[in-house]
Amino acid sequence: MNFGGIEEEEYSSFESSRVRVWPVSYEGTVSYGTGTGDGAMAIVDASRNLELYDDETDTELYKVGIHTLPAFQPRATPDEMMDGLYERTRELLLDDDKFLCMLGGEHSISAPVIRAHAEKFHDLSVLQIDAHADLRDTYDGTPHSHASIMARVVNDLKIPSVQVGIRSISADEARLIESGLPTRIFWARDIVGRTDWIDEAIDSLSDNVYLTIDIDGLDPAIVPTTGTPEPGGLGWYETLSLLRRLGEKKRVVGMDLVEYSYVPTFDAPAFLCAKLVYKSLAYIFAKDLPRVSRAL
Repeated sequence: MNFGGIEEEEYSSFESSRVRVWPVSYEGTVSYGTGTGDGAMAIVDASRNLELYDDETDTELYKVGIHTLPAFQPRATPDEMMDGLYERTRELLLDDDKFLCMLGGEHSISAPVIRAHAEKFHDLSVLQIDAHADLRDTYDGTPHSHASIMARVVNDLKIPSVQVGIRSISADEARLIESGLPTRIFWARDIVGRTDWIDEAIDSLSDNVYLTIDIDGLDPAIVPTTGTPEPGGLGWYETLSLLRRLGEKKRVVGMDLVEYSYVPTFDAPAFLCAKLVYKSLAYIFAKDLPRVSRAL
């Protein structure tokens, strides 16, 4: 069950592939909808139906090699889960020419993965697509909550971030933002339906960028199956415009897509997630791939 349904050994083996897709099955701190624990493998399953030629970049992204790692299974406590993810990420990043793409799972799992990337890549910043600011120091009694992931990034790790599509925050989070946290927010109310903000958002990032996509950043009209769906999110094409520009202007060193909630018999959102991952990777690796047809 390799991402993209790729069977050829030269494009799917652990050794030869540049991209390693890492499913993480975890929903240990969910506070509303459930199903994110099954989301990662549902995305991998849906990806087997993708068309592997990307007409927009005129490339066959899978030829950089995509290997799907065994799913990382939940640990007994959030502390143990985050420690385990951090240590495993450090091991995976020992191969210098490999790119890690994690699939979740709830959003809390991104924090230890970002931490490991920050230790390897200097001058790292984070681009977050999300409905929620996720800046609460703790939530439901744990600092390892899905609602606290960006607090771990910008407050604890001091990693500058750009947060796109935000449309739900608490009063405490609003006060924190005003206090000078190293983050810049592009509110959904100001950007939805437009693309004239994209260059400004990308230019606010450092040269090395980690991309974290909480799928609830998109409008629930197209992705209703997510842990906490918020109305009024990003559309498909403006999201792609942002990600394409990111790939053109910055060095993306790692990424994740999280918070897809699997619902049996409702496959369209899983396919959307799989295609969004594949498109993101196509933008990131476009410079490294030959063009298929110069006519496009």
